[in-house]
Amino acid sequence: MSTRAQQVLVTLAAVVWVGGTLLGTGVVAGGGVETQGGGLFSDSATLIAPQGPAFSIWSVIYLGLAGYVVWQWLPAVAGSRWADVTRLPAAAAIALNGIWLLVVFAGWILVSVLVMLGIVVSLGLVLRATAGLPRQGVGADVWVSATFGLYLGWICVATCANIASWLVGLGVATDSAASTWVTVAVLAAVVVIATLLLRRTDQRLFQLGLAAAVVWGTAWVASGRLTGELRSEVVGVAAALTAVVVAAVAVWALARSRPGVEGRGRTA
Repeated sequence: MSTRAQQVLVTLAAVVWVGGTLLGTGVVAGGGVETQGGGLFSDSATLIAPQGPAFSIWSVIYLGLAGYVVWQWLPAVAGSRWADVTRLPAAAAIALNGIWLLVVFAGWILVSVLVMLGIVVSLGLVLRATAGLPRQGVGADVWVSATFGLYLGWICVATCANIASWLVGLGVATDSAASTWVTVAVLAAVVVIATLLLRRTDQRLFQLGLAAAVVWGTAWVASGRLTGELRSEVVGVAAALTAVVVAAVAVWALARSRPGVEGRGRTA
């Protein structure tokens, strides 16, 4: 596929994303994501749902995605390695975000889980494609590494919450002992997944964004369980420990990563 075709594809993905966002978040039809699916996406629907303020991270991610769409069109960037290897998986991750919101708006909870898993795969491909690349400049640092690192880190937490919403919709008790300990196990899995992802890239801003989003999400899970409507001290403490451990792993990963090499003649 030619560079121009890929640029257009990313832009079309952004159109899907914006359309899905306007509808799914209630800007057009009324009622935000938390009201969809019979309330299964509210911050008190499941034990692993982050508390409301956590979702403000989307403002940062959305700004980054919009910046990426513009950045990949810049003449100085058009044929760069960073743009070439990320456009297709980035387009998928951008479009699927809008599709997820549309699916949630339609009330298709299982389909929303599958779409979320598609986002995870797409973002994983962005991580893999950029691992080992020499730094290109501030543009690639901000619009690729930081943006998609944040996106991937948040989706790691959001996918767990999405699956939990689906299970609750099937009739699984929200506050049973079994749900509590399954949630603790899932939080442990988040630590493992975050650690593996941090080891898969040497791009420090990608690592920093990923870890920051996971820590942010799990810290708000802790806050929700310790102070919100759906209380669970066990899950709250486990979520707080998850945030601390992931932060510590991130410090270790950043310390062992080699400094990126600035690409010659590239500043965009």
